[in-house]
Amino acid sequence: MEIKYLNKDDGIYAELYGELDEYSAEYVRISLDDQLKATSRGKKKLILDFSNVSFMDSTGIGVLLGRYNKFSKNNINIYIKNPTSYVNRIFEMSGIYQIIPKVG
Repeated sequence: MEIKYLNKDDGIYAELYGELDEYSAEYVRISLDDQLKATSRGKKKLILDFSNVSFMDSTGIGVLLGRYNKFSKNNINIYIKNPTSYVNRIFEMSGIYQIIPKVG
């Protein structure tokens, strides 16, 4: 798993590459938490781009829910963008879109 960040005035944009599973979950968790500590001041949103994520399991859902709680406490909204069809199906089955909205 690799994450590339782009910081804009209104938010943090994170492009995820690879697989989000039990092996990469800790890295993703730490990386997003570090990003929150380093650049969240004045930011209103975190957009997670899943267009290059080829696989995700329930561990990935847990990572997202944990980050949702942390970022929400800092008044930063999280959004999911461009999930692959496989990842989109996981999100739909889990009901994650009721908590973390999908954006175009």
